[in-house]
Amino acid sequence: MSVPSLSSIVHNGPAVARAQWYLRSATRVGAKARVWGNPSIRNSGKLLIGNSFRVVSTMAKVELAIGEAGCLEIGDNVYINYGCSIAATMAVKIGNSCYIGAHVIMMDNDFHSLPPEQRDVVPPSAPIVLEDNVWLGVRAIVLRGVTIGAGSVIGAGSVVLHDVPPRSIAAGIPAKVIRSI
Repeated sequence: MSVPSLSSIVHNGPAVARAQWYLRSATRVGAKARVWGNPSIRNSGKLLIGNSFRVVSTMAKVELAIGEAGCLEIGDNVYINYGCSIAATMAVKIGNSCYIGAHVIMMDNDFHSLPPEQRDVVPPSAPIVLEDNVWLGVRAIVLRGVTIGAGSVIGAGSVVLHDVPPRSIAAGIPAKVIRSI
């Protein structure tokens, strides 16, 4: 067994303590969770977090909101950068080894209907799934009902309305597959 260095203890100690505090409402938190900064976490449903989860909420607050019937499932070795907003009224699943860039938005519900006379009507939710090893670039938006395949990359500023196949690079508004990797 290796002994951790003093600098790693000093650097990670507060992040471990913040993880314990900010993730206290989670249903499950894996080992080695780290939180830097002050995220806003509102959990009325299920929040399942894997091992080696890292959140940086320093420059802008990370928001995780889980509704009463919602489930936010986060795999192992997931990194969420500052300014992200993730809302799960039904289900948002983030696979293992995913990297979420700064100011990314993921919502499994639009929270209002389009016709003016129905703006107070909340439409049905549809799950969002990020398979393993997905990278979402800065300010990407992932909307309800989308599955992004394993090993894919979403370009900065993209709006993902439709599924993205595994090992693809997708970008644009709306996001389209540019090439396979």
